[in-house]
Amino acid sequence: MTDRRLLLVHAHPDDETIVTGATMAKYAAEGARVTLVTCTLGEEGEVIPAGLAHLAADREDALGAHRAGELQGACAALGVRDHRFLGGPGRYRDSGMMGAATNDRPGCFWRADVEAAALRLAEVIRAVRPDVMVTYDDNGGYGHPDHIQAHRVALRAFDRAAERTLPGAPWSVRKLYAIAHPFSVLTESVRRLRAAPGPFTAPETIADITPGVPDSAVTTRIDASAHWAAKAMALRAHATQVAVEGGLFALSNGIAQEIDAVERFTLLRGRIGRRGADGIETDLFA
Repeated sequence: MTDRRLLLVHAHPDDETIVTGATMAKYAAEGARVTLVTCTLGEEGEVIPAGLAHLAADREDALGAHRAGELQGACAALGVRDHRFLGGPGRYRDSGMMGAATNDRPGCFWRADVEAAALRLAEVIRAVRPDVMVTYDDNGGYGHPDHIQAHRVALRAFDRAAERTLPGAPWSVRKLYAIAHPFSVLTESVRRLRAAPGPFTAPETIADITPGVPDSAVTTRIDASAHWAAKAMALRAHATQVAVEGGLFALSNGIAQEIDAVERFTLLRGRIGRRGADGIETDLFA
């Protein structure tokens, strides 16, 4: 089906691949129009390879520009042709981790006016006319300020795009999802990784990877196993942020994670479509 349209709202380059890369590759391969909106250039990211350490020394533009190039490579690997930075490249700056001094830096996304940012995203929604949107939950997955802000902006834009009080043709998105990592899946992954972490550090608990959510919070599971290789290739494109070895990857903390091509979501707005025998929806467009 070529008339399906999916819009994903992510905080930094690499987020799209780590948590939704397989889903993006699956729908793009099936002919859906997949649009990615990234809210910042990721200027505060920690650089892993020693050979690229010089990028972190110039916080004004070098790392952000480099990560934008990495994102372009990742999108190519995933088959995604439509990528945009919210408000244009560099409009919002990476805020750094929660509690960092960079949270108060002028222009950072955490300090952005939610209404103004939502209007910018609503303009994209009206131009793209997606059926479905995907972003983070209200904790941003793991508490990063830019992820939390992306959730707030996406939620507000979801509503604003359909308002007839704004100029331009309104557009109502049918469904809005949050990325979800269920406890049971994380627990089994940690068990396997503690036995075989590869060249990385084994996680001790699921919190070493992400806080996770109760299994009951998961409404939708997308099995994109056929697109595992595309996700792995896209992860490799984000070389400043992600180290990849076989079926595993690690961020700057060096803790092993599995490259998983089965991705899960929680429906925030709209109605659940057809479910499988286990009560879980298996298609974002259902």
